[in-house]
Amino acid sequence: MLLGTLWLGIYVTSANKVPVNPDDICSIFEDKRNWFRSANNSEERWGTPKHVQMSIIRQESSFRFNARPPRTKLLGVIPWKRQSNAYGYAQALDSTWAQYKTDTGRQNASRDDFDDAIDFVGWYTNRSNKTEGISKWDPYNQYLAYHEGQQGWRRGTYQGKEWLKKIAQRVDARAKKWGSQLQSCEDDLHSGWWITNN
Repeated sequence: MLLGTLWLGIYVTSANKVPVNPDDICSIFEDKRNWFRSANNSEERWGTPKHVQMSIIRQESSFRFNARPPRTKLLGVIPWKRQSNAYGYAQALDSTWAQYKTDTGRQNASRDDFDDAIDFVGWYTNRSNKTEGISKWDPYNQYLAYHEGQQGWRRGTYQGKEWLKKIAQRVDARAKKWGSQLQSCEDDLHSGWWITNN
């Protein structure tokens, strides 16, 4: 029984580890083959390219399954409330996650499960496309709508937030870089084997 418990603990720890090279999408998917399958399934279901979804998740949580916003400080030193109830890989809010589960019927979905989290990003970007007309291939505006909400994006709440626009530019640049990287490895990932290009 003890060995089984230890094995389960090692498995969970390994499953939730951050990718070894979080800045290279080919390396990420080689390291986490189940993430590639999940990303591919989400792309097929919602139409948003894998590299766009992955870039959003990279920005939101740095691929940490239990990521939360930092706590504010009371009197500048005492840890206090968190800025929001965002949680998990996709940093989804309680209310938005509940809407996702209702819309998709995935009532057992969990924010700290990568498969559910990337499906959430696909669902959300699909909504941004349908309600706001934002292209699923537009990482910059998709991220702004993801951060500000669709109504916030429509009202232009990001306009006075230079810091947020810079982050959206990083998401955009990373997604484009990863889209190019995928061209060199996606066929191998689909076929289940890997060739290292030095």
